[in-house]
Amino acid sequence: QVQLVESGGGLVQPGGSLRLSCAASGPVFSISSVAWYRQPPGKERIFVARISWSGGGTYYADSVKGRFTISRDNAKNTVYLQMNSLKPEDTAVYYCAAAKFGSGYESWGQGTQVTVSS
Repeated sequence: QVQLVESGGGLVQPGGSLRLSCAASGPVFSISSVAWYRQPPGKERIFVARISWSGGGTYYADSVKGRFTISRDNAKNTVYLQMNSLKPEDTAVYYCAAAKFGSGYESWGQGTQVTVSS
C-alpha cells in the first residue's frame, strides 16, 4: 500500500500563496496518478487537481484553474500543489490521494489545513 504524507498548509492572507507537498512511499511504481482533494468546513470532500505519475498530464477543477498548479518530482516521489491568489473560499483541509493502474484513489494522506483569512 502506498503511503502519502502532506505538508505545507498554514494560515495565509487573501491573495497570498502556499505550496503543498505530498510525499509518497512504498510501492510507488504502482501509482498511475495523484490527485489533490479538499474538504471545506462542514462540507464534502471535492476534487481539486490531478497529475499523471508518469506522463505529467494535468487536470483541474474549474474553481482553481489559472490559480493552482499541480506538479511532480519523480526523483523525490513528491507531488506539489502551488496555490496562488488564494481566496477565503479556498479554506479547507487538503488531501492528496494516489490511484493505482485500473483502480480509483485508494491511498490517502492525513490532510493538511489551509486557512485563508485576514
